[in-house]
Amino acid sequence: MAPRDKNSFNIGKVRAIDIDHEMQQAYLSYAMSVIVARALPDARDGLKPVHRRILYAMHDMGLQPNTPYKKSARIVGEVLGKYHPHGDAAVYDAMSRMAQDFSMRYLLVDGQGNFGSVDGDAPAAMRYTEARLAKMATDLLGDIEKNTVDFTANFDGTLKEPNVLPAAVPNLLINGATGIAVGMATNIPPHNLSEVCEAIAYLINRWDKIDRVSVDDLMKYVKGPDFPTGGVMFRYNETVEGGDALRAAYATGRGRVIVQARAFIEEAERGKSRIIVTELPYQVNKSSLIERIADLVRDGKIEGITDLRDESDRTGMRIIIELSRTVTDPKTILGQLFKYTPMQSTFGIINLALVDGEPRLLTLKRMLQLFVEHRQVIVRRRSEFDLARAKERAHILEGLLKALANLDEVIRIIRRSADADAAKETLMKRFRLSDIQTTAILDMPLRRLAKLEREKLEAEYKEKKALIKYLEDLLKDPKKILGVIRDEMHKLKERYGDARRTQIVEAEMKKGEVITAHDLVKSGTAWVIAYEDGLLHRNGEELELLEDKAPTALVRADMRDNLVVITEGGRGGVIGVHQISDEPMPAAEVVGVPSGQRVVATLALPLGVSELPGYLFLTTRLGVVKRVTLSDLAKQFGTFSVMNIAEDDAIVSIRVSHGEGEVLLVTARGQTIRFIEEDVRPMGFNAGGVAGIKLVNEDVVVGADIVQPDSEVALITEQGVGKRSGMNDFPKQGRAGQGVIGIRVDEEDAVAGLVIAGIKDEILITTSRGKSKQVKLKVFKSLGRATGGYNVQHVIKNEIITSLIKPVERITLPEPAEPPATEPVQMELAIEAPIQKPAIEKQPVRKATASVPKKPAVKAAAAKKPTTKKPASKKPVVKSKKKPVKAR
Repeated sequence: MAPRDKNSFNIGKVRAIDIDHEMQQAYLSYAMSVIVARALPDARDGLKPVHRRILYAMHDMGLQPNTPYKKSARIVGEVLGKYHPHGDAAVYDAMSRMAQDFSMRYLLVDGQGNFGSVDGDAPAAMRYTEARLAKMATDLLGDIEKNTVDFTANFDGTLKEPNVLPAAVPNLLINGATGIAVGMATNIPPHNLSEVCEAIAYLINRWDKIDRVSVDDLMKYVKGPDFPTGGVMFRYNETVEGGDALRAAYATGRGRVIVQARAFIEEAERGKSRIIVTELPYQVNKSSLIERIADLVRDGKIEGITDLRDESDRTGMRIIIELSRTVTDPKTILGQLFKYTPMQSTFGIINLALVDGEPRLLTLKRMLQLFVEHRQVIVRRRSEFDLARAKERAHILEGLLKALANLDEVIRIIRRSADADAAKETLMKRFRLSDIQTTAILDMPLRRLAKLEREKLEAEYKEKKALIKYLEDLLKDPKKILGVIRDEMHKLKERYGDARRTQIVEAEMKKGEVITAHDLVKSGTAWVIAYEDGLLHRNGEELELLEDKAPTALVRADMRDNLVVITEGGRGGVIGVHQISDEPMPAAEVVGVPSGQRVVATLALPLGVSELPGYLFLTTRLGVVKRVTLSDLAKQFGTFSVMNIAEDDAIVSIRVSHGEGEVLLVTARGQTIRFIEEDVRPMGFNAGGVAGIKLVNEDVVVGADIVQPDSEVALITEQGVGKRSGMNDFPKQGRAGQGVIGIRVDEEDAVAGLVIAGIKDEILITTSRGKSKQVKLKVFKSLGRATGGYNVQHVIKNEIITSLIKPVERITLPEPAEPPATEPVQMELAIEAPIQKPAIEKQPVRKATASVPKKPAVKAAAAKKPTTKKPASKKPVVKSKKKPVKAR
């Protein structure tokens, strides 16, 4: 038997290697794969590969914001099968995060179903949830079909996927990124879109001198991170060199900032206090936090906490920490919570992202610059694509118009030709047409021969020629491309811009100092105005109204107050006065009330007070009335329902009262009824109400007010006819009666509004054209109750009077205080029509340990122009876009 070759059993060639060198090379390959293809985002679109593939797959599936949702399992399968050959759990987790409003500052996926919670609950299984692209994701993917980005082959070479998205949105900054690679990690905080867009516009305006732009210049616009969960961030940190932690992070790309929960201290019954937490630091688990607090109390590390409960719901977060009566300084407990729990945490900023495929630590300026450079490439490639298409279309249109100009000859050539090819060849020679033009002529339907169709072709040709000239000029001038990017930023801000959620504290935080939400706001007078079109904004001490916009509610508040907004549909929302922007913004976005519903009331309640004497009196257009306590209102947060209203009904009036007076209702046909307020018992927020007046002949209620014996009743109709009558002219009746005539109106006219005020008080008359006129009540002629009126306000064609509004006076409500001092708690409110000054004597205030009085005293402010530190004759100013002008 022949000897067997010693290498015959070897499979392939075996060679000796240095294991140290091999491990280094293999680990380096693995590390680069993790860094480049998994853990770090691209600086241009702010996305990791898995997120980019998910969004592109959803775009490829046609899951636009206006299309039906699709099962998450279907989307995950699409991503796995086409672009991302990894585990399904990894893809689903990545997609779920883009649908979580507590993780993403601006959502990229619109999810339907359970996608997790701030309590750490995992999303439901992918077979239960559904998703589609969010609106902002379409801006990330926009123009991707126009050859704006490069594509590479997918993992099996059968499909193409984008290397980067066009990204008209600065996603890296506004949504941030978190990832752990090999030997490095990234932790980029989210930011406010409006601020980032303004910073980009500022950078573009100084593009030629970009080296002179400093981090301080950019921080005038980008104030700091803006987390989806809100919270409070301290700019200065004594552990950072120089103290300015935010500036250091933006200047170097790395830093540490302190983030704190938003908490305020509220006085409770029987001399107790409570701590209320409404916002947590970013990525803090609420359930784990509550468990941590409970453990600290159980172990005796924190004393004085008697109860701990979570009242959070879909409208917002609310953690209640009840304190014992022995706690004299609640800030001590709050300081312990900040020290021992994640209610105060440090966020480490690491602005690490991929630049040209390599990880780079980026400053704020560099991140903005990279985004602008990326958009320059996208706009250029998009313009080149559009230019090529426009030239192709213009070329075809030239041929069609040439054929239409010689229509008879073209038809004759076609009829005499043996076939299409012969006709094509003859037309090309005769009219010097290209192959494409001739094909378009032969394919042209007969309807194009009509005169109107010919004019459309001529108009389209002119449009294409203008577009070609614009695009050619654009491509020749880099400054024009920058101008396009700047305009895109302004449009982005208009579409998606919102108020900042995380408050930046500029003052240096001293060691051991405890700061509450109340301490963070500087006291000061502010006017808040709601308008007919749903806009809401804030003024300073001077009341300024927007030109050509009719107000529906005015309130003079303190910057530390909570603002309550209530719509005609009975929905309410709560927000801090300081959080309202100076720029007009939709109330639906600011407060969360339903869009399309008119704001009928705004009230400013003192922060940290849960027991307020007094009532809200609500009236609907179908004559239903309801009374709720101010204490119940003070306990509300987020969004809530104040009244259960029928579909065909709406609230027309909300008034604050002391509970012992009378109310007066008026209908469109001039019927009025006056009855005792106590005839309407206080109800819960979910109740509907009771009948206030019996309506006949399809009549509706248009206004209501609290009776003031020394004042007069002013009424005005849609056609501007009005009068005033003495309060004694209106007899007292029982609730739910038909009432008596308050003003006689013509058949084609109707009552528009009601005001009860002093003769020297000033009121606003608003019209359907957005006009408002300020007049004194004495301009209304005094007439009897059962009479008509006279022309108070001239209206033009297609214009009607919509309401009477009285600028709000400050109302003082007494609140229990420590003996012997008695401090009144001040509360501001403004409603669709005037606010009354309850005329009753001030009662003595009980001691702090006593319960809230059943019959609280209300001290009305003197009748005067409601502005701070201004003479009574000073009138509100109507603000135009250019400069304020006096109201007529």
